[in-house]
Amino acid sequence: MTTTEDLIAAAEAHSAHNYHPLPVVVASAEGAWLTDVEGRRYLDMLAGYSALNFGHGNRRLIEAAEKQLRRVTLTSRAFHHDRFAEFCARLARLCGKEMVLPMNTGAEAVETAVKTARKWGYQVKGVPDGRARIVVAADNFHGRTTTIVSFSTDPEARADYGPFTPGFDIVPYGDLEALRAAVTEDTVAVLLEPIQGEAGVLVPPPGYLRGVRELTRERGVLFVADEIQSGLGRTGRTFACDHEGVVPDVYVLGKALGGGVVPVSAVVADADVLGVFKPGEHGSTFGGNPLACAVALEVVALLETGEFQQRAAELGDHLHGELALLTESGRVTEVRGRGLWAGVDIDPAYGSGRDVSERLMERGVLVKDTHGATIRIAPPLVISKDDLDWGLDQLRAVLA
Repeated sequence: MTTTEDLIAAAEAHSAHNYHPLPVVVASAEGAWLTDVEGRRYLDMLAGYSALNFGHGNRRLIEAAEKQLRRVTLTSRAFHHDRFAEFCARLARLCGKEMVLPMNTGAEAVETAVKTARKWGYQVKGVPDGRARIVVAADNFHGRTTTIVSFSTDPEARADYGPFTPGFDIVPYGDLEALRAAVTEDTVAVLLEPIQGEAGVLVPPPGYLRGVRELTRERGVLFVADEIQSGLGRTGRTFACDHEGVVPDVYVLGKALGGGVVPVSAVVADADVLGVFKPGEHGSTFGGNPLACAVALEVVALLETGEFQQRAAELGDHLHGELALLTESGRVTEVRGRGLWAGVDIDPAYGSGRDVSERLMERGVLVKDTHGATIRIAPPLVISKDDLDWGLDQLRAVLA
């Protein structure tokens, strides 16, 4: 069973069909390139939805993992281990915060942030028990757990999963006045993506994040920024919030924090927020394990240099300049994004997002569609300019 067709058929037969992947079977990868089981090479222009910001097989990350694998991989949080304190301290410093609560997946981190905000609301703000509310944005994507889909506006994410968790108020993304009207005395937090990824890489209007920060301070609620996709260098800054000089009360991190090697996520905040937890009130067997901490520490070290943020900013300017030319040609109706991250709306006359993704795959470029007409472009930050240009040439060709 070595051919693409055989492997796909086996996957279809024995795995739940909760994804609709492109018909490619990857066998190996390096940097920004993937090789399938039949030896064909593809330029990765998705980077695991930003989990692979530092590329496939990044030498420093693999060496950190290999070294830790030979020492100890898991203790559970029943005991301390020798990588935990440094990981928490270095990540907190990168974020300009005091405390870290490590978990594994992005959805786990969002669930943790929801629990954090509610507990803070009851213990610090003084909201009456059972009345805490969190304001979220329409078209959000924070994960697919039961609580998270409770405040999704995507019918695919919600259908057949009720009854839903109460306590959330949904407002239009980017509408500061709607947000202001939604905040009440029972509101404990505003939870937002600084750039909405799954929705099509939607960048909010200028000044929106600053307005959210001012409003939340004024009304005494937490500003929780879900930087799982947008953070850790993707947009040309360490965090997408940095573009407006905004520091939220809580960062929710994941994806690139594990370097594409292991799942690592975290909630990062000051002690007056994360200090509400006491032993036994929240946890994770694998959260903050030695292997995860070793890899994530190397991720933090890579980001501390500023090299990847600068690279994403410079190549991102080039990417968006080239994509703008496609809108002038009429083949693309709109381009959104920041840094090495773009949502590209395809004119329906040239096919759906899925059609374009499949045609790009045939030419050796991998992207992913969303919401029908949109493709997302988010290559590893290590991609060379020549490779990026080659990938864009293939996009021009399929839209010719």
